[in-house]
Amino acid sequence: MYLSRIQVVELGTIEVSALRHIIHADLDAFYAAVEQLDNPDLVGKPVLVGGRPENRGVVATASYEARQFGVHSAMPMRTAVHRCPQGIIVSPRFTRYREKSGEVMAIFRDLTSIVEPLSLDEAYLDITDVVNGGSKPLAVALDLKRRIFEETGLIVSVGVGTCKTVAKIGSDLDKPDGLVVVQPGEEAKFLAPLAVGKLWGIGPKTAGRLKHEGIETIGQLAEQPLEWFARMFGKRAINVRDKAMGKDDEALHTGSATKSISSETTFAADVGDETELRDAVEQKAVGVAHQLDRKGLKGRTVKLKLRLADFTTFTRQFTLPYHTNDEEPIKAAAWALLAAELEPGRAFRLLGVGMANFGSDSEVNAQEVHQLPLFADVESAV
Repeated sequence: MYLSRIQVVELGTIEVSALRHIIHADLDAFYAAVEQLDNPDLVGKPVLVGGRPENRGVVATASYEARQFGVHSAMPMRTAVHRCPQGIIVSPRFTRYREKSGEVMAIFRDLTSIVEPLSLDEAYLDITDVVNGGSKPLAVALDLKRRIFEETGLIVSVGVGTCKTVAKIGSDLDKPDGLVVVQPGEEAKFLAPLAVGKLWGIGPKTAGRLKHEGIETIGQLAEQPLEWFARMFGKRAINVRDKAMGKDDEALHTGSATKSISSETTFAADVGDETELRDAVEQKAVGVAHQLDRKGLKGRTVKLKLRLADFTTFTRQFTLPYHTNDEEPIKAAAWALLAAELEPGRAFRLLGVGMANFGSDSEVNAQEVHQLPLFADVESAV
């Protein structure tokens, strides 16, 4: 089962015009999970991935079965074996881990182009455009967990919030196979009862200093005046205070500029009706056009993403002769792409429209805008 628990911190009152929606996804016991996936004989057994104890090896990852005995990453393997004598030591296979990581990262980037990988097994995803396109954060997270499990065999814990701090803490709160969604306006309430050590940048030594000051929870930390933060944290004062209040506005570091903008929806029930599909594709196209306009971007390549009832997912795309953020040519191209995929009895679970290939030229006449060929010479990718 790819999902066992969901925690949702309920919605408060907040101005939503500039909200971000961030996911932190963390694969559970990644190295050990890959070993159990590739060798079913290891499933349900305590697996210790790392070097041999006689060679002064350390634990790279321990399965959750091994963690019940107090084994954890970076522990000397000799200590791990002492605590868990029945543990099965497996040498790391980093080539294989990178391969499985690539599969997961591809799923992340299929959802959003704004992905910040932190390591082979975790990443931040900015799903703001997906949510603004009409999807609920909880539904996006559930679908992401399902896809990763069904397509890779791996289980991921997910935290969703309006900032990186909240999302990261959320993903770690209910492992393994956890899902925590913190609704906008509830960040401070969510963080308040948690230990200060949950905040990034507050290690054991700093937590000890704070305890000496009578501060053990993030809520107690957030209540302190700015002068106190300046005394305790120096140049980091405002950054730590804001994180404690759930106001972290740090951007995702993707290493590249925005490459595409998209909007998609997962239907409550599979849809095959042409009128309903046309309404949906035009609605998504209008959403993309509005996002382009807000960001001051114009694109040439219109993309259509479709998922069938059996979860087969594929894309089609059409490149316009000009760059635009006008909704009419985007709607026309998206509908032409969709119309070419309609067949009797064929139903769709998901539909998305996107725009890529950004630039600034707009040399086009009105005829070209409204007379895209219905069965265009399209590019496709499965």
